[in-house]
Amino acid sequence: MDFAARITRLPLPVDPARGQSAWQATGILDPRLGALIRGAAGSSPYLAGLIGREADWLAEALAHEDVVARETAGFESLPADALGAALRRAKRRVALWTALADLGGVWRLEQVTGALTELADRAADLALRVHVAAERARGKLPPTQADAGGIVALAMGKMGAGELNYSSDIDLIVLYDDSAYARDDQHEARAALIRATRKAAATISDNTDQGYVFRTDLRLRPDASVTPVCISISAALAYYEAEGRTWERSAYIKARPCAGDLAAGTRFLRELDPFVWRRHLDFATIQDAHDMRLRIREHKGLSGRIEAAGHNMKLGQGGIREIEFFTQTRQLIAGGRDPALRVRGTVEGLARLADKGWVPADVAAELTEHYREHREIEHRIQMVNDAQTHSLPNSAEGLDTIARMMGEADTAAWARHLVGRLQRVEALTGEFFAPGESRARPDLSPEAEAMVGRWRSYPALRSARGREVFARIEPELLNRLVAATHSDEALARFDAFLAGLPAGVQLFSLFEANPQLIDLIVDICGTAPALAAYLARHPEVLDAVLGGSFFSEWPGAVELRRQLDAMLLGVLAAPDGGYERALDAARRWAHEWQFRTGVHHLRALIGAEEAGGQYADIADAAVAALFPVVAAEFARRHGPPPGRGAVVLGMGSLGARQLNASSDLDLIVIYDAVGQDSSDGPKPLATRAYYARLTQAMITAISAPTSSGRLYEVDMRLRPSGRQGPVATSVQSFRDYQMTEAWTWEHLALTRARVIGTCGADAEALGAEVEALRVEVLAARGTDARVLPDLAEMRARIFAAKAPDGAWEAKIGRGGLQDIELLAQSFALRAAAPARAALAQLRAGPRAGLIAADLAGQLSAARRFLWNLQCAGRLLTEKALDMESIGKGGQAFLLRETGCESLEQLAARLTETVETAGSIIDKALNQDATAAV
Repeated sequence: MDFAARITRLPLPVDPARGQSAWQATGILDPRLGALIRGAAGSSPYLAGLIGREADWLAEALAHEDVVARETAGFESLPADALGAALRRAKRRVALWTALADLGGVWRLEQVTGALTELADRAADLALRVHVAAERARGKLPPTQADAGGIVALAMGKMGAGELNYSSDIDLIVLYDDSAYARDDQHEARAALIRATRKAAATISDNTDQGYVFRTDLRLRPDASVTPVCISISAALAYYEAEGRTWERSAYIKARPCAGDLAAGTRFLRELDPFVWRRHLDFATIQDAHDMRLRIREHKGLSGRIEAAGHNMKLGQGGIREIEFFTQTRQLIAGGRDPALRVRGTVEGLARLADKGWVPADVAAELTEHYREHREIEHRIQMVNDAQTHSLPNSAEGLDTIARMMGEADTAAWARHLVGRLQRVEALTGEFFAPGESRARPDLSPEAEAMVGRWRSYPALRSARGREVFARIEPELLNRLVAATHSDEALARFDAFLAGLPAGVQLFSLFEANPQLIDLIVDICGTAPALAAYLARHPEVLDAVLGGSFFSEWPGAVELRRQLDAMLLGVLAAPDGGYERALDAARRWAHEWQFRTGVHHLRALIGAEEAGGQYADIADAAVAALFPVVAAEFARRHGPPPGRGAVVLGMGSLGARQLNASSDLDLIVIYDAVGQDSSDGPKPLATRAYYARLTQAMITAISAPTSSGRLYEVDMRLRPSGRQGPVATSVQSFRDYQMTEAWTWEHLALTRARVIGTCGADAEALGAEVEALRVEVLAARGTDARVLPDLAEMRARIFAAKAPDGAWEAKIGRGGLQDIELLAQSFALRAAAPARAALAQLRAGPRAGLIAADLAGQLSAARRFLWNLQCAGRLLTEKALDMESIGKGGQAFLLRETGCESLEQLAARLTETVETAGSIIDKALNQDATAAV
């Protein structure tokens, strides 16, 4: 490569003497290269220092383009203590080479950022491998066949997209493949790989007398405040399945394996696809991105008039982040349906969006041009002193420096040109995030006009302010109601909804500020009969919408419990409060959160997996908060709980954290009286009677209808001996029963048991004991020779007892959800795996050698599809799915959730899925039975 011949532009030296001195130090005679070196060193003290330090290397190095490969060749053989210095030397040289290629126009932007990213990948891979090898050499890492000990680093953000800027830090998530280690080796492997990760990060990021390689940030990992720097792939998947948030979903658009066991990282990202990419238009993504833009500007003080001096090229108006948000948001909206849009780079993303018609081709081309120039300016800002900054200097001298590095002698003209580009980017992206006026009012039938005419007499529209705000949103509202699939029904249901509103100003203002909320109401009225009926039964849930946080991120079970605890405490302490009012308050609270989850699912803000977890979080919080309240009320008459107290176990779908909109709760109560024969209160009770009646009181508190409706139906049939057994069981009896008398189906049920509520003096410790007992029972009973025959017999009885409920049944029958989950539970039982969720239990199968990994993967995919259908169907109707009764809107929702284009395709996929799953389960049981014989 002739570097000099490819120079297309030249920086101008601000300090010609410094530039001349740097050129002379290199001994390079070519005048074109000399002009480039003079301009670079004369404008950047940092580059001048690099040129002086690497003068002897530079002349020969410019003849070779593969700078990263050449400068890191042979590093694999270096020991850990020598690798850091070698990488720092490579960083200096790569930084100098790419700066000259960038400033001289020898490389386009993607080559510059690509080389910087290539070096980051290489550094991360070398550092991880050398420290994993050191752990292995010390005998601290258990044996495994996995590449790099199964550890993998995921590049996030700009590194993931191959877009590192000149002074970027790097964002990494480090995971390890726990399936690569034997069960008894898990703890030791985890500790060794955490140590290796810490040392690798230090190797890359510590600032020594040789400088640093890359500042390294590991905080994008799941729950970074409480998790170690390296976590297992199973733990990460469980986190994202249960608690993943919107920003984490966005972050994974650019994620890619960059170091270590790349195959393990690829498998992890493939399993995470349903979390990141959704088959729908996600309107909240637009609003989230817009809100984030505004928050960044407000926090950084970046609003106001656009001027070149001091402008933040990354976060400011019309800056790099605007273009990235514009591109990434459209990818999130459409990438679920179109995998071709799932690319990491911004420029490539714009090109794909234009090709698919999501962005006009001329807009994509213009934004691409602006993006490249913005990034080049950002690089020059950082090249001056190797500073991680994105803001142009405020001083005239500083702006002169950047303009000269861009090859511009007239700073004022360059600044005017830049401001024009920033304003243009702001205009192009702002139109997307803040759309214009709504459409004109549609033509309505005489019947519809008469209905709308009555609206002005409703309480919500009696105030002048209410009528004023409503007048601005009415055209858009009517247009969307008329456009609904069943427009007559949608309009009639909205009429009933509006008639019941006591006031409207707050709600109408919320609609005006967040137009997607109009879609929310239209969706409910036109799509989901069951959710519309729920809203009719519980109109008070609209208080949650009016609260303004309806579309905020999911708070999680802990925060929900804290909120409900505080609410119940306030109600109980209020002068007009008391126990009954507390039960009503708990019902209203749960109804609001259940409604929120249903709406988010309907609006495709969350998928079926997230909805299942959210419904479980609500139930967890409700039971956990109410149980102590019930116990305190019971103690007023009969004294506090004897002994250590009691715990409530969530069983079945609740234990697995996968409920739907109409799920009941499977519960078990276990207590420990510690030898205490009776309670101590005004009306003492024998211990067994005490806990039995306390349990009945708890069931009543949860399931009895009050003025605010019912909280949940409760099923206690999974307790020892089923309907014949006591409703509460002592921990000693529970242990004896599980170890000596329990049937296989009871051991299978135990694989999903989870402590969700406690009451009593030492109930927390009792809960830990029960969990330890659960794992002990699985380990002791999972190897019983009767497990497989009993499982096969149980499966046959289930098939005989209950046939699938119609043509669209996802749960019952061979190959259905229940069938897959039974097999998953058997894996957890036979492997003594503590996992409760079906997908996690299915992953336990291959780790224990109970099923081939590809077959477990097929069952996982089948389970996801069937759960999507089941969860969506239960949001539409509590009865068997009937396509006629749910209407076209409900059908469209089902098709969207299952990724099908037509009912015929859905029917065919359902048939194929249950047949495939059923065959795999048949084969698994038959092979296991044969092996057992």
